[in-house]
Amino acid sequence: QVQLVESGGGLVQAGGSLRLACASSGNVGRIRRLGWYRQAPGKQRELVASVTEGGDTNYADSVKGRFTISIDNADDTGILQMNSLKPEDTAVYYCNVDFHIHKRDYWGQGTQVTVSS
Repeated sequence: QVQLVESGGGLVQAGGSLRLACASSGNVGRIRRLGWYRQAPGKQRELVASVTEGGDTNYADSVKGRFTISIDNADDTGILQMNSLKPEDTAVYYCNVDFHIHKRDYWGQGTQVTVSS
């Protein structure tokens, strides 16, 4: 059984930073693709950033230059470093992981990020 657990969310003032982590457990192995998504109240879930095992990254225009996504292959942990946070970044953030050994992807339970002005 695969489990993803996000951590690192919280309340921060505008301009501050947070580092989200997505820890995997169970029968996982290497990560093929990691994605971070977010969902604000009343809005659809949107892709924030993604990265492949080869290092190809993709960022939403709204976070380019402020967020950095990465994979720590030592322990198969997904990272989202968020700098220069804005109130509009407030949302529940979810990680989504595609592992080599599985035919489906997995979602974490989400972590709340709140940015105050």
